Amino acid sequence: MKIVRKIIEIDEELCDGCGQCVTGCAEGALDIIDGKAKVISDNLCDGLGACIGECPTDALTIIEREADEFDEEAVEAHLKSRHAPENKPVMPFATGGCPSAGMKMFAPRTPGEPAPPGSLGEGSAVDSALTHWPIKIRLVPPHAPFLKQAHLLVLADCGAVAFPTLHQDYLKGRVVLIGCPKFDEVKEYIERFAQIFSQADIQTVTAVRMEVPCCAGLLVIVQKAMEKAGVDIPLEEVVLSARGQRIEASPRPEHLLS
Repeated sequence: MKIVRKIIEIDEELCDGCGQCVTGCAEGALDIIDGKAKVISDNLCDGLGACIGECPTDALTIIEREADEFDEEAVEAHLKSRHAPENKPVMPFATGGCPSAGMKMFAPRTPGEPAPPGSLGEGSAVDSALTHWPIKIRLVPPHAPFLKQAHLLVLADCGAVAFPTLHQDYLKGRVVLIGCPKFDEVKEYIERFAQIFSQADIQTVTAVRMEVPCCAGLLVIVQKAMEKAGVDIPLEEVVLSARGQRIEASPRPEHLLS
């Protein structure tokens, strides 16, 4: 049934096909087609405009026009059909646009299976524990299938370089999201995590940060997001020295969020 309601409109002249709005749409109503963002079907778009803030070129606006009613059941069916099972070796979820926004899930190798040619684990017992892509906090949509009931690793991006056994000690069995609480937008992070905590039924959260004061806001971001989402998820903090050694947690100044 068609009604007059609010819905997203995309200015194709302004759209550069980056794909950030695609990952920002929890309903999966957008896709990149022929290098431009498109509304796949009117009944998938709720018209609330959560995707607008993700667009760097201001190509998205909310208008009122005649459109099919928003259909939650259609959204659920669409997302199920769009998201491949986790046992697929590699499966892209977004097409075209910015490659960094294309979601993928990686199945772990079975015991004894050789590493693929050119991988860091080729010819050794070392292997990547990464199960998905993307990993940047702002690029992962709250509805990403790999987040469902996940054990979440929230990692300061410097920690990925400093911690020599990150994959074996903390990444295995967890879904990782990385970012920087000093240079990235803290309020945006809180909102993104709040959406994830509200939708994904996260089981545990491990926050790994560096000992430097500017990194202390990472745990506070997670705590604020839990408070905003109204959830209480088991939370562990790991603090690393600049050389990647695990040390005791240092005080977490609340003023970092101001």
